[in-house]
Amino acid sequence: MGSFSIWHWMVVLLVVLLLFGSGKVSNLMGDFAKGIKSFKKNMAEDDDASMAANVEKPTGSLAGPGQPGAPVGATRTTAARQG
Repeated sequence: MGSFSIWHWMVVLLVVLLLFGSGKVSNLMGDFAKGIKSFKKNMAEDDDASMAANVEKPTGSLAGPGQPGAPVGATRTTAARQG
């Protein structure tokens, strides 16, 4: 019970080709390669605009329930829930 032999892998490859066809597998591998290239390109970029936007502190603030400026219906008391 160890690794598979070359014959096991050949059978698996044959089954995959029969199920999906050679064109579908070829397109899938091409898309996979494009994804890896894009990932490497984005990792190599030092000055990423999306990362810089996430570092900045937001200027707005949210009011909690029961505070002035909270949305209508945001405050419910226990007595109102019990009805």
